[in-house]
Amino acid sequence: MRKIAATYIFPVNQPPVKNGILTCTSEGKIVSISANNEKIEEQSGLEFYSGILVPGFVNTHCHLELSHLKGKIEEKTGIGGFIGKINQLRNQETETAEKAIQIADRKMWASGTVAVGDISNSTLTIETKKESKISYHTFIESFGFHPSRAERAFDYAQFVQVQFMVNQLSNSIVPHSPYSVSRPLFVKIKENAVAEKSILTIHNQESESEEEFYKNGSGAITNHLSNNLGIDISHFIPTGKSSLISILEHLPPENQLLLVHNTFTKKEDLEVLKKQRSMENTFFVLCPNSNLYIENQLPPISMFQKENLNLCIGTDSLASNHNLSVLSEMITLQVNFPELKLEELLQWACLNGAKALKIEDKLGSFEVGKNPGINLITGIDFKTMNLTEHSKVKRLI
Repeated sequence: MRKIAATYIFPVNQPPVKNGILTCTSEGKIVSISANNEKIEEQSGLEFYSGILVPGFVNTHCHLELSHLKGKIEEKTGIGGFIGKINQLRNQETETAEKAIQIADRKMWASGTVAVGDISNSTLTIETKKESKISYHTFIESFGFHPSRAERAFDYAQFVQVQFMVNQLSNSIVPHSPYSVSRPLFVKIKENAVAEKSILTIHNQESESEEEFYKNGSGAITNHLSNNLGIDISHFIPTGKSSLISILEHLPPENQLLLVHNTFTKKEDLEVLKKQRSMENTFFVLCPNSNLYIENQLPPISMFQKENLNLCIGTDSLASNHNLSVLSEMITLQVNFPELKLEELLQWACLNGAKALKIEDKLGSFEVGKNPGINLITGIDFKTMNLTEHSKVKRLI
């Protein structure tokens, strides 16, 4: 048994405990949390840390297979410039890709992450995931904007899925984004998701260009599809509506759904969304560092809070981020939205993420019987109970 004490313990599923003692097995299974508002007295075998104890983080949006592109793409180019570069670079230096994936996985574990919702377009991450200490759910991403490519694109996604299944790795087939998936491909993905009762995720309203494309058929995404990729988009008819509303029919309401980025989501979008699906199985993934890297814009966090949405946190990829640290994302949110409470941020980073990936029975909170990982966060401003730019995380278990 280990007894670990800290200035505060944040179980996440209940209020923080001042000067509490967390008892767990040597493997990290939670046995008890005892409250002690007075000063903790020294006792044999007790570990004490100045800081806060929190459960392991859940990163609900990552692209592990793009780890070799760290530092290769210029910041703040907008989505058009970014995806253009991704298409140019992603298949280069493939000999370094697997090593970069292994290093990124180990660094995520060391920075307190216990589970990841990871996007894959290939089988490249399988070997690392088989050996990893992290629990992965792989979202096998399918894309192809021209209808003629739908069958081929879906067949390839199924081929990749079989490889993950053979290796007993949790997975589901998902669409990439509203602007990269044709209607016939959306139909195939939807039918598969309903049949498998799988978790869905999609890049959502990451840029204004996405909205321009759907509303009037113009902008950077139109240019990318036509000029960079050489796709004939004459079949596409702008809807005059937002991208989210335009493709909502392809996201079955009975399936768990993770909407990623949401940088340009508006209240009207949420009103329509709430009429068509339950918010209980709808999660909004925030990737603030990536949003600043690509668009230099952050999502409307205050509106999301007022709407009482299920928020969780992702890092996106090293192609659009400097690290894959959930704490770094939390710090960015805290600095830009100082009104956010630490309890809220931890709810998003731990328990909501676990719920989004349907693993809340094992991870996300300090509850008896769970084995959620134990992180120590230091550099807290205890007067305001806020994270600071100096906050750091150390993995204890």
